[in-house]
Amino acid sequence: MNPTLQAAIQRQRGILEGWLASSLSILAEGCRDFWPERQKLEARLLLGMEELPYCKYLYVLDANACQLTANVSRAGLLEAHFGRDRRERPYLALALAGAVFSLSEAYISRNAHRPTLSAIQRIESNTGELLGYLGADFDLRELPATQALYQQPEQWVQMKGDPAIRAGLFHQERVNSLLDEKIDAVLALINELVTVHGVFHAKLHFSSSRATLWVIDDPFRFRLHNIVDLADPNLCLAYPRHPYPADASIPAERVREVLNCFRELRFMDETLYLRSGSLNIFNGMVSLTFSCDGSHYMPWDEFLEKNLGFWIGSSAASSSPAC
Repeated sequence: MNPTLQAAIQRQRGILEGWLASSLSILAEGCRDFWPERQKLEARLLLGMEELPYCKYLYVLDANACQLTANVSRAGLLEAHFGRDRRERPYLALALAGAVFSLSEAYISRNAHRPTLSAIQRIESNTGELLGYLGADFDLRELPATQALYQQPEQWVQMKGDPAIRAGLFHQERVNSLLDEKIDAVLALINELVTVHGVFHAKLHFSSSRATLWVIDDPFRFRLHNIVDLADPNLCLAYPRHPYPADASIPAERVREVLNCFRELRFMDETLYLRSGSLNIFNGMVSLTFSCDGSHYMPWDEFLEKNLGFWIGSSAASSSPAC
């Protein structure tokens, strides 16, 4: 996981921990007062559901992590969980090791099969002796939406592809596609659609002679075009004119340069060549997938700085930057 994504997750976890730690501590004190009477503990947990509006289940465990109560839900008591041994569940590891309060990593729940968090609060006697644990489960979709949208860092990322394709790289050779035969006209058309007709993300599949396009005025749906469409300049009539966005990361006059580099990479070698390429004018990223199935995601300006020698590397696929 990249550091930026990890930091975004940890910020959200910090917010949740701050909210839950004090609430569960208060509830644990209430449970201590009724220890170990099951009916009174369950009654206190039912009140606790009102104090924790986003909680899915509450339950109490003894010092050996065996369940002393039913699962308490908003619909009432789930008796089947009484007596359940939770010692081996990962979310109890820190509590069993002595943590006063712990919040688990997200996991897929056994019953609902949805992303879930579990918080565990230690319950102690007035003299500090361990009595047991208070558990609280939270469905991630029901938690308050406090997190900001994760922003993908604009940096070069290389990803290895299918090992089977990589191993057979030198047993294959590029076959001229229908798009290859009309590539100059197709790239001119894509440039026009991006700079004049509101396409903000375009992906060209050179080997299969098709393209997928996303437009500013309808960003949730992509348009798929085959070579017949892409070879016909009349396609522009199906896309209304749209001013080039002022907040685009790729300047309009540089879009054609990116597309021209796609052309060079497509024909750079008969064994190692570009299978597909895309550009997104808002995040300024270019994606490339080569015949070895290796993929790259990189900022447009860094992409334009590379030359063919960089991508081809040596004659060994294992040492080629493209793979």
